[in-house]
Amino acid sequence: MDFFTVPTIAFGLLYCFFIISHDRRKILHVNVTSHPTSSWIVQQLREAFPFECTTKHSILDRDKKYGLEVWAAIRSPQINPVRTSFQSPWQNGVAERWVESCRRDLLDHVIAFNECRLRRLLSEYVRHYHEDRTHLGLEKGTPNGRHRSAGRGRVTSLPRLGGLHHRYDRAA
Repeated sequence: MDFFTVPTIAFGLLYCFFIISHDRRKILHVNVTSHPTSSWIVQQLREAFPFECTTKHSILDRDKKYGLEVWAAIRSPQINPVRTSFQSPWQNGVAERWVESCRRDLLDHVIAFNECRLRRLLSEYVRHYHEDRTHLGLEKGTPNGRHRSAGRGRVTSLPRLGGLHHRYDRAA
């Protein structure tokens, strides 16, 4: 789990919180706020893991937003929180690569107006990321396991993210 910031059209800052699974690079939860607090992060953890948590470890950086409430909430479902070293973003490389992909594929091309708009854009991007975007680390597969078309025929283009990206499939 980690945060990244996004500037708005009114020169404000929005904080994007996300939880990513390291095995398939799947985004488990994403949300946006203008004022992240410990209680808000605890609520996001409750929304991400409402019943049982299947993860054993959680990698956190040394941000002040992760107060004692967050540590208690993480430990309650038997998750082992692991802190990264000071100024060591490479220790959470999967999360850092997702932030870089999100910035390069989406946020470098659009300007966020407000929390609601950014939340909608991020949910569309996560859907694109899970279903359409291939990853070398997953042997050119997607986090949801999209299979390559073996058939022949006309190729159709399906616009994603308002036409910013496309998904290409074989016509039936």
